[in-house]
Amino acid sequence: MTLRVPAIAVPAFALAWWAACYLLGRDPVRAPTARAAAALLAYAAGVVVWTVEPNSMAAQVLFCAPALLWAGAAVALLPPASPERRQIDIGWMVLSVAFLITVVALPEAGRLVVLAPLAGGVVLLWRFRDQVRPPMLPAALAVAAVLYGVTLTALLLPVSLGVPILVIAALGLDLLILAFLVAVDDALTAGERLRPDLIRSVLGALAGIVLLGGPAALTMIAVDSGAVRVLQFALVAVVMTLAGLSGAVQRALNAIAFRGDSRLRSDRAALLMRVEALPRQRTLTKVSEDDFRRFTRQALDNYGDLGRLMRSPLTGLAIVDQGRTSREEKALRLRAVLHEGVDRLRPAGEFDTTDSWRLYNALHYCLVLGLNPYARRLNTDGLDRDARRALDWMRRKVPRRTLRRWQEEGAAVIAGRLQAQLNGGKPRWSVRGAPTRST
Repeated sequence: MTLRVPAIAVPAFALAWWAACYLLGRDPVRAPTARAAAALLAYAAGVVVWTVEPNSMAAQVLFCAPALLWAGAAVALLPPASPERRQIDIGWMVLSVAFLITVVALPEAGRLVVLAPLAGGVVLLWRFRDQVRPPMLPAALAVAAVLYGVTLTALLLPVSLGVPILVIAALGLDLLILAFLVAVDDALTAGERLRPDLIRSVLGALAGIVLLGGPAALTMIAVDSGAVRVLQFALVAVVMTLAGLSGAVQRALNAIAFRGDSRLRSDRAALLMRVEALPRQRTLTKVSEDDFRRFTRQALDNYGDLGRLMRSPLTGLAIVDQGRTSREEKALRLRAVLHEGVDRLRPAGEFDTTDSWRLYNALHYCLVLGLNPYARRLNTDGLDRDARRALDWMRRKVPRRTLRRWQEEGAAVIAGRLQAQLNGGKPRWSVRGAPTRST
C-alpha cells in the first residue's frame, strides 16, 4: 500500500488544488465558485493528512467538510428570485458550523450526518429546477452528490471496496464534477465562453502533474517521511496554483517587480486583462431575449470592473464595437453606453423618491456609483445631497428584494433598447464619457 498511496494521492491532490484555484480565478466573490473551491481545498488537505497519517480523525473530518460546502454551493445556485433565499443562505452557514462541530465529536459512522445538509441543498435546488440554467444542472448535481455520498459511506463504514486511496480518489472525482458544473453555471451567468479557457488551464495542470507530480510521487516512495511528503505536496500546490491562478500570480509579480513604476504596472495590468478576456468572450449572435437581459444586468453589476466588462458579450454591439478598437476601449464604450441607458431612465425635474424615480435611483446610485445602502458602516463622505437622500431612503424604506427587483426591471428596459439596436433599430444614443464607481 505504501507504493500505491503517493502514486494516486499526488494526482488526486493536484487536480483538486488546481480546480479550486481555477474556480477562484474565474470569480472569487461569487458564492457558488467560492464554496466549491473551498470544498476542493478541504479535500486536498484531507489527501495530504491521509497520506501522512492514514485513517486519522483529522483526515476523515476533512473528507466530510466538502459535503457541507457542496450543500452551500447548491443553495447559492438557487435563483435570486426564490423565496427566502437570503434566510436559506444564513441557515446553511449556521447549520454548517453546527454540523462540523458535531462531526468532530462523533465516531466514524456518525460522521455521515454531513450528508443531511447536502441532501437538503440538492432537494432545494431540484424544487426550483425550472428556473435554473442550464436545465441539466440540478439533475447532474444530484447524481454527483449521490455518488459522493456512496463513496463517503464506503470510506467511513467497514465496507470493503478496494484500497482506501482508490475510494478517496473517487471522492475527488465527484468534487471535480461539482467544480465543472459550477464553472458552467458561472460562464452562463456571466455570458462567457468556458471551453477555450478551461482547456488552456487543464493543459497547464496536466503538464505540471507530469513534470513535477511524477518526481514528487517517486520522492515520497523513496523517502518514507511525513515531513518529506508534506513538502512534496506543497511544491505540487505551488505549480497547480500557477496553472489555475496564472492571471492573479502575474499581477502579484508585476506589483512586486514594478513597484516603482506605476505607469508600467498600469500598462501591464491592462494588457493582462485583454489576454484573460480573449478566451472567455462569446459572440453576440443568436441570443435570446432572456439571455440578452441577463447580459445587460451582468454588465451593470460589473460597471466598475473594466476587466469583466471586456469579457461581456455586449462589447459586440455595433454602438460599442466601432472599427479596430482595443478590448479596453470597447469596455470603456460599453460603460458609457450603460451610463447613457441609465441616464435615460431619469425623470425630469429635481431628485425625488417617488415611484417614477425608482428604476433610475436603483441603477444609478447602487450600480453606476457602486453604493451599498445596506452596508453596516455606510460612508457618505464626498457624496452630494441627492446621493445621501437616496441612500437614506433605500436604507429605511426599500427592502433588499424590492431593490433587486427594481434593478432587474431597469436592466430589462435598457436591454430592450440595446436589443432593438442589435436587431436593426437605431436609437439615438450619444456615447459620452461615463463616471466610474465611487470608492
